[in-house]
Amino acid sequence: MPELPEVEALKEFLTGHLVGRQIVRVLPVAISVLKTYDPPATALEGGTVTAVQRHGKFLDLAADNGLHLVTHLARAGWLQWRDRLPDGPPRPGRGPLALRVALETGEGFDLTEAGTQKRLAVYVVTDARQVEGVARLGPDPLAADFDEQRLAALLAGERRRIKGALRDQGLIAGVGNAYSDEILHAARMSPFKLAASLSPEEVHVLYEALRATLTGAVARSRGVAAGRLKAEKKSGLRVHGRTGQPCPVCGDAIREVSFSDSSLQYCPDCQTGGKPLADRRMSRLLK
Repeated sequence: MPELPEVEALKEFLTGHLVGRQIVRVLPVAISVLKTYDPPATALEGGTVTAVQRHGKFLDLAADNGLHLVTHLARAGWLQWRDRLPDGPPRPGRGPLALRVALETGEGFDLTEAGTQKRLAVYVVTDARQVEGVARLGPDPLAADFDEQRLAALLAGERRRIKGALRDQGLIAGVGNAYSDEILHAARMSPFKLAASLSPEEVHVLYEALRATLTGAVARSRGVAAGRLKAEKKSGLRVHGRTGQPCPVCGDAIREVSFSDSSLQYCPDCQTGGKPLADRRMSRLLK
């Protein structure tokens, strides 16, 4: 799933490729991708892109006709830039193509989604805050005013485990499953630790890990072509998605805890005092 660093990189990439360009066609291929219908997606046609913004994991393309094309790529969605779009309209079918945006220059981009669960979402609105997911976002962790005291205040009343708190978009915008694993590994903190139980010293360590992990990932992604961002993200991960591989810090084997539709990865030696966390799904399989 694209998270804050990848969406930030897409924002920068699209700013250089879209701003000042006129949109000539918006072609929905999978109707399910459109979450708004008034104004229609075709109302963007003829507008010139004036800005590209990021709200958490949402991309926001603003046009001079007062409309915004807001996109959430969800788990399996992606944006594919094309220096030259194919001739003729795309054919609806079972392929991954969900929506195509064509520019006057012949360039454009496709929004695609792999898999059978279709969660990619596109909204055409007059204000990005009309999108419920944008309106409920918490503060951006890379914003200038997101300091250690603000993180402490956000976590003070949290009864959840720190892993879940970091992933809550209403609490902190932009951090998902992968980077929450990376942040907690950098902070040497158990993902099951209760958020409200953190001491001031632990909040300090977590804050430093949060900022360093995200700024480092953004720096690695900056200037990378849109089509290579997924590979760049994967290559930079130290624990997430690396179950069974040695921890790059201590050499212990990375462990996994599985849930119904996701999993987390961690290093027992670095994060939990050498103790493996209970994996209920795996435990049931072993009975």
